[in-house]
Amino acid sequence: MMLKLAIRHEFPGFALDAGFEAPPGVTALFGKSGSGKTTIVNAVAGLMRPDQGRIEVDGLILSDSASGRFLPPHRRGVGYVFQEGRLFPHLTVRQNLLYGRWFARMKDGARFSRIVDLLGIGDLLARRPGALSGGEKQRVALGRAILSNPRLLLMDEPLAALDEARKAEILPYLERLRDETGLPILYVSHSAAEVARLATTIVLIEAGRVLAAGPAATILSDPATAPVLGLREAGAILSARIEAQEEDGLTRLATGAGPVWLSRITAAEGSHLRLRILAQDVMLALQRPSGISALNVLPVTVRDVTPGEGGVLVRLEAGDEVILARITARSTAGLGLAPGMRVYAVLKAVSVAPGSIGTGGP
Repeated sequence: MMLKLAIRHEFPGFALDAGFEAPPGVTALFGKSGSGKTTIVNAVAGLMRPDQGRIEVDGLILSDSASGRFLPPHRRGVGYVFQEGRLFPHLTVRQNLLYGRWFARMKDGARFSRIVDLLGIGDLLARRPGALSGGEKQRVALGRAILSNPRLLLMDEPLAALDEARKAEILPYLERLRDETGLPILYVSHSAAEVARLATTIVLIEAGRVLAAGPAATILSDPATAPVLGLREAGAILSARIEAQEEDGLTRLATGAGPVWLSRITAAEGSHLRLRILAQDVMLALQRPSGISALNVLPVTVRDVTPGEGGVLVRLEAGDEVILARITARSTAGLGLAPGMRVYAVLKAVSVAPGSIGTGGP
């Protein structure tokens, strides 16, 4: 299912002019507060009518200024999860969930049970929202939105109101939702860490304009997007598979860049996960280093070298993957780095987000 959007809208002191396509998976709208992310999502939901443009989901036209077509929200088949759960306080969790199912005129008990199990809210069904934590409320809100049987799920910074502990609680459920339901998701965030963990596609937005859009791995490892993401958050995403649990307590992972070893990951061999390598956690060497504690040293080829504020970003080809390193201008000159050079990337740290299995990086 594909979302196609091209809209323009004028507010006092602000103009939105955005266009992009969102394929299946999690498409993250990333940008600073006030950049226009929520306005875009509200336009898709039908909560605001753009001055100009067209919004289409899998051939269904939601809004088209040229023809005057504008489907009201209840006919769009779109689920919406806000920053706060917005649950009905007088209803139990079960009743809140059944409201979503009733709205979809759906009587599929097996699907209800599946969503309850997926989100881990079976023990909450008899409670009322006032007795739930922030993370529990958001899981229930997710369940209600999914049970409305939407063709598209909109999530407007659903973790913004949660503390770090509650975010850590709910992120695995969002990953399961992404991986197990096949539901297209438009996800608004200004947290690069969330986006790197969840997104399959990223749309960067600044001052009402789309700066870049594409696969998450491509956008996150592109030096041109680093100023928007923040230099501390620039990096790469690698797809990995657990290849072996070794006797000394390490897990060996197979990646397109080569083998990577991490502290023991509790998951079965063959499990797939996502590795995130921040550019600031990559060192470069002209020869394979010896006598160091770092286990993860990958042969790479320099693709390009981009000077910038706070250092130099070096994009590296590692097999069929791309890794980004941030080093000083002095180190760049000392190594004589140039496109096409063969060097070694030393990974100081690697974070893991599978269906979130943990972190490590010996």
